[in-house]
Amino acid sequence: MKVIKRGAEAIIYLDSKMIIKERIKKGYRLKEIDEELRRKRTRKEAKIINDVRRLNINVPKIFEIDEKNCKIVMEFIDGVVLKDFINKIDKEEIEEIFFKIGKDIGKMHSSNIVHGDLTTSNMILKNDEIFFIDFGLANYSNKIEDKAVDLRLMYEALKSVHFKVLDIAWKSFLKGYSEEFKEYKKVVERFEEIKKRVRYVERK
Repeated sequence: MKVIKRGAEAIIYLDSKMIIKERIKKGYRLKEIDEELRRKRTRKEAKIINDVRRLNINVPKIFEIDEKNCKIVMEFIDGVVLKDFINKIDKEEIEEIFFKIGKDIGKMHSSNIVHGDLTTSNMILKNDEIFFIDFGLANYSNKIEDKAVDLRLMYEALKSVHFKVLDIAWKSFLKGYSEEFKEYKKVVERFEEIKKRVRYVERK
């Protein structure tokens, strides 16, 4: 078993064909509060992954939820991280991939699930299918603002890492998103408001 990622909230281990995600103890919190928080967050993340799977969206299969030790054992998706792949493919492939991503996010938002960390680092391409990973910041929300923030995370990820294909990818994403989410206009309008707010703060 080896560590493949170490974040602020969790350590990710690879054990054969399984991923083990373990939430890290926080010494600055009271032990009882820390244990309860980590258990709740572990439980919620696993539930969200299973709920997303029921929407026919590709996510890792969960094999075990160990609430006592704050661990989730799940399938290892042996594919290519989208971040490392996008800048190497042609326009048609980019359009197809981001159209699919937009549709999947539209399905999540229709079910009031927000991913919370929508970047191409948290998407894996395997056999021409997109898999979403890392739902550690995901939540249930019916708020337009929260869904717009999800979109902004996606947009900023494209802008910073894939700026050469930003226009193509974003238009394709919105096209797919609008097909699956009835309130997409409200979310896109709020997304534009958020962008203006950020620009205003940056200029001050």
